[in-house]
Amino acid sequence: MKDSSYKIQEEELIRSDISEYLSRHETKDLLRLLTCGSVDDGKSTLIGRLLYDTHMIYEDQLEKVAKDSKVYGTTGEDFDPALLTDGLKAEREQGITIDVAYRYFSTDKRKFIIADCPGHEQYTRNMATGASTCNLAVILIDARYGVITQTKRHSFICSLLGIKHVVVAVNKMDLVDWSQNTYEKIVADYNAFVSRLNFSDIHFIPISALKGDNVVSHSENLAWYDGPTFLHHMESVNISTDRNLIDMRLPVQYVLRPNLDFRGFSGTLASGVVRKGDAVASLPSRQQSTVKAIYGPDGEIEEAFAPQAITVTLNDEIDVSRGNMLVPVNNLPHIGNEFEAMVVWMHEDAARSGKSYLIKHTSSMVPGVLTNIRYKVDVNTMKRDKNEEDDNSTDLQLNEIGRCHLTLHRPIAFDSYERNRATGAFIIVDRLSNVTVGAGMIVDRIVSKPGHKASPVSQNIVRSDSLVSAEDRRKLLNQKGATVWLTGLSGSGKSTIAKELEKSLMEKGHLCYILDGDNVRHGLNRDLGFSMDDRKENIRRISEVASLMNDAGVIVITSFISPYISDRASAREVIGDETFVEVFVDTPLEICEERDPKGLYKKARAGEIQQFTGISDPYEAPQDAELTLATQDMSPDKAAEIIIDDLRGRGIIG
Repeated sequence: MKDSSYKIQEEELIRSDISEYLSRHETKDLLRLLTCGSVDDGKSTLIGRLLYDTHMIYEDQLEKVAKDSKVYGTTGEDFDPALLTDGLKAEREQGITIDVAYRYFSTDKRKFIIADCPGHEQYTRNMATGASTCNLAVILIDARYGVITQTKRHSFICSLLGIKHVVVAVNKMDLVDWSQNTYEKIVADYNAFVSRLNFSDIHFIPISALKGDNVVSHSENLAWYDGPTFLHHMESVNISTDRNLIDMRLPVQYVLRPNLDFRGFSGTLASGVVRKGDAVASLPSRQQSTVKAIYGPDGEIEEAFAPQAITVTLNDEIDVSRGNMLVPVNNLPHIGNEFEAMVVWMHEDAARSGKSYLIKHTSSMVPGVLTNIRYKVDVNTMKRDKNEEDDNSTDLQLNEIGRCHLTLHRPIAFDSYERNRATGAFIIVDRLSNVTVGAGMIVDRIVSKPGHKASPVSQNIVRSDSLVSAEDRRKLLNQKGATVWLTGLSGSGKSTIAKELEKSLMEKGHLCYILDGDNVRHGLNRDLGFSMDDRKENIRRISEVASLMNDAGVIVITSFISPYISDRASAREVIGDETFVEVFVDTPLEICEERDPKGLYKKARAGEIQQFTGISDPYEAPQDAELTLATQDMSPDKAAEIIIDDLRGRGIIG
């Protein structure tokens, strides 16, 4: 057999040239995978069969398993492959998997680390732990029973934990007479529900783990199946694009000072690539410098990529310490002290709303409060707990999953878990016992229900009422406060229209004020970049300011690209639907590029500006704006006149 000859070659190479053997294995790609599914679907059996058929088991192990098969095995006195991974005595006695068992093996193409995860719902936390570092999930389905509740539960958890590649192994085909119809029905049933999950790559393989059919070699019993065997797919699945090599993030674990002339910052590169000369910022202080040198285990190197452990020196003496993060100056993560996350609770003592914990994120440990448990997720149905949809959740019990709002005592730098698993994950630690009690994945888009607003950091503040009413201000100014929200591509004419509108309103005796994108970023929002998270925060702050000015009776005119529908919806929610007038300045991209008043499109096309809307970042056009202005064939003063007529029709001005 191929695998047998490969093992003989490996043993010969170990004896003759150990350095060459180590070098070969060092350069092989590593695939981390987990097996999951219902109890008795055959997860441990599949791994045992894989190890056995690839000749990756020592003879003394085989002898021991052969003896244990007679005592604990489920195959009579025959060899039981499951016993190779079910290592705990309780597992062997009960015939189930309780803890996560890790196994390593290698072929001539790839190295593998397999996490054999338990199938019981009561061990959800164990499964989440095993899945957190994996590239691929193997979901086993018993061909006799098809897609069941546990299948959906494990698929949901794998999706939640950011696993993109899935192999659905339809096992025990020998017990359904190798039926192609049975297999195809399971494929159809699984595809019917998995469309709601965030998987990018799904493969189906019919197998018999106990007998070895389609595990390592093709089976004559499954002649109707023309796809790869299980091992062949494991060796060939492409995971190179899974690594985030765009967003450079270096959490600082240690400041290295071996002598007075050297000050380096050591850590494991969480994502991205760093090179000598790169401009970087230290977060959360935002102080900037450039990379002077990069050191790996064997000395100075020109560049490094995740997940290498490196030490970086900088050309300037800026404030960098443990818990800080070095990032590119033009690609900043979100910086803040509150966020929402999906949390898996891992301790017998329930999570309580309002309780203080320690949040371990990358290399920082920050005190924080579990401000609110928005809702729980039923892991068996993938739906919200119907009794918890009105923000009434007060606790998370062991193995439960919920969406939580956390508020930290100081800001941290983070990405969404979907974009960057390394900087979007955290663990929750009990402050008294120092025990890990939960694990969380930061949610990218914070989508709130109508009327829902995030709680302030302080829990001891109340809103103050004024002695002057909105009606008093309306009578004084002869107008209602409102926000005219101009949105469109750069160069579409938003600022020009805003200026014409302001001038016309003032001439008619109405108090108004422009909040312009560039002007705001010189003051209120000068600490924000152009990442998705920073754009969201930019719009949030503007919305709050506009709302306050509207309350004072002022007509606010905003001129922001505001490219995302969800952000504009959030702005409408903050300001109020009755006083929010969305105006889509609809200008084709080619016209905007021709205008290019600031030369930004030219720089974006040349790669000098990253995350530029319309070129490297998307623009989501409004679907139902109050007004749409086609400025290609419309003058700015005509556009302003149309907006004024609309405001008059809404009773905002007389």
